[in-house]
Amino acid sequence: MLDEKEVQVAEERSARAQPLTDAEARSLLGRVGKVVVAKGKKSRTLKSSEAALDDLKGPTGNYRAPMVLRGKTLLVGFNAELLEDLV
Repeated sequence: MLDEKEVQVAEERSARAQPLTDAEARSLLGRVGKVVVAKGKKSRTLKSSEAALDDLKGPTGNYRAPMVLRGKTLLVGFNAELLEDLV
């Protein structure tokens, strides 16, 4: 999808090989105004000040992937419609 829209990815890393740390997640939350958390076809939108680190984690306790930062919006988890709207 990103290739089709010719989106340039500034940084990409493997969630398994280099998992996100709590400090990095807090830093991301500090840089955005809105967090969209996707869980399957459901999603919810939070102000970054309302989002907790647990909101970004899945049932295993690891951070959801992918995390896509675009402007002041952070998309957490995969949802094709939301990702297409974001890019």
